Amino acid sequence: MDAGSGEGRWHMRSRERSFWMWAEALELLQGGEQLRRRFFTLDGPQPVPCWEPAVDVYQNDDELRLLVALPGVGPRQVEVVLDDDGLLVRGERPMPARLSRAAIHRIEIPYGRFERRIPLPAGRYRLDQRFFADGCLMLVLHPS
Repeated sequence: MDAGSGEGRWHMRSRERSFWMWAEALELLQGGEQLRRRFFTLDGPQPVPCWEPAVDVYQNDDELRLLVALPGVGPRQVEVVLDDDGLLVRGERPMPARLSRAAIHRIEIPYGRFERRIPLPAGRYRLDQRFFADGCLMLVLHPS
């Protein structure tokens, strides 16, 4: 068929639509990259927490144990606050110094400030033990 036929025009419109879709996708990717650079920086301290650690809560009789997943976080990098609203665990996991200038190909482990508020079962508690084991913070509470 010649270029003036309906089939030729459909083919041109299809290519234009395809080009437009790729241009839109590229624009969305560039916008996402700008947001990532704006909100996820590893160079300096973040003013607000950017991730929450996973927590398991176990109760045996009058003992309450909380296991907070904090691999790569040292004891001095964590603050634990027990108040009327429950338990608050906060701190920071810094980017390892040796990696701070490396090109990042994939990053799935969260770095930066973290905070997690954990509601506790009804009652008043006191924090009796706090220790790190296998990349986790173990907190042992008893009724007060």
